[in-house]
Amino acid sequence: MKVSIQPSDLSGTIQAPASKSSMQRACAAALVAKGQTTVLNPGHSNDDKAALDIIQRLGATIEQKADAVVINSNGVNPVANEVNCGESGLSIRMFTPIVALSTQPVTITGQGSLVTRPMNFFDEILPQLNVNITSKEGKLPMQVNGPLVPKNIEVDGSLSSQFLTGLLLAYAASVQDNKLENDSVAITVNDLKSKPYVDLTLDVMKQFGLPVPENNNYEQFIFTKQQQNNTTERTYTVEGDWSGGAFLLVAGAVAGPIVVRGLSPASTQADKAILQALIDCNSGIAIDAKQINMHPGKLKAFEFDATDCPDLFPPLVALAAYCEGQTIIKGVSRLAHKESDRGITLQQEFAKMGLQIDLKDDIMVIHGGNGLNGAVVHSRHDHRIAMACAVAALKANGETVIEEAEAINKSYPDFYEHLQKLGATVDTGEKKIRFV
Repeated sequence: MKVSIQPSDLSGTIQAPASKSSMQRACAAALVAKGQTTVLNPGHSNDDKAALDIIQRLGATIEQKADAVVINSNGVNPVANEVNCGESGLSIRMFTPIVALSTQPVTITGQGSLVTRPMNFFDEILPQLNVNITSKEGKLPMQVNGPLVPKNIEVDGSLSSQFLTGLLLAYAASVQDNKLENDSVAITVNDLKSKPYVDLTLDVMKQFGLPVPENNNYEQFIFTKQQQNNTTERTYTVEGDWSGGAFLLVAGAVAGPIVVRGLSPASTQADKAILQALIDCNSGIAIDAKQINMHPGKLKAFEFDATDCPDLFPPLVALAAYCEGQTIIKGVSRLAHKESDRGITLQQEFAKMGLQIDLKDDIMVIHGGNGLNGAVVHSRHDHRIAMACAVAALKANGETVIEEAEAINKSYPDFYEHLQKLGATVDTGEKKIRFV
């Protein structure tokens, strides 16, 4: 699919998409917490659909309603011998320890770039928890056969916090089912990255009534035996997505004015940090509890540490392209194992539009403020690269064409439609939508 975008001025109000980080965690928590969960504001991205399919294969039943999803679960009781995580890195890392709670062997597969992403973590950790695992030299497909037995372990948190999220949920399920062998058990974590995502996991666990561990400065998470949770019905509302919303906010800073609703300033999502970058670059921004108002300003270069929020690199590059001077972003080492090697991908695709990006160890330097040229770019099958190029195209000189533009379906399938609604001239090759 090719999408063409003309230079455009934006105006209007838009609702941020549902957070797939929140939605996928809610699916996992609903499965292990048991009982009935009503999920409000559910997401419908490909990653969200993958999570729903996984929990159904692991024994949950799902009823889709107009504005909600109702999940019924009696715990992990697989009804299939294989689960497919699609292209979702969170799903593969979060659900693998949960799958391992089962006594029957289950094969875990994926698609696209997920089949090349390293999963050596599980080969090293799961055998310590009495789980048999086989993989393709640390890559998919994997087969796990539990049941997982929580024990004192030490894990490396430097690659992704998503591995820890899966272990926390699996340990919580075991505590809930009174399966701890001792009075307490601890997960010790070295060099944890993306701490805000762990905060989101712990918050979801709390809202679902799951046992929440003692958090010792993100270096150790201690579970203790406790009374079983008797909550059988609960309602969970999926937050607005700061990861997808970041692209809308940058679009407003570059080509607004627009109003973005549905993003909570009180959220634990890591990508809420986009607000600081928008403030630092002198964008026109006004924040309140219900909406964020964005309008263009005289943008200046800024410095930003994205180590704990690496998904912000693509929208930050689109923003920095229009900021006068050299913007410096730290955390490039976190980008190698995304849907693409995002540091190099951003450098190469934005070079087609005339933007110079230098990569120096863990630092990215963007030479902004010189304008961009419309060009033919490629998503590299990476949803965030497609959205970054689309936002950058809004004030480029001439038409920009994005190849393999359907990559956005992974996280934000309504993205191009939302740009159209705000007034952008976007041709998706389908019947054009006119909003007035």
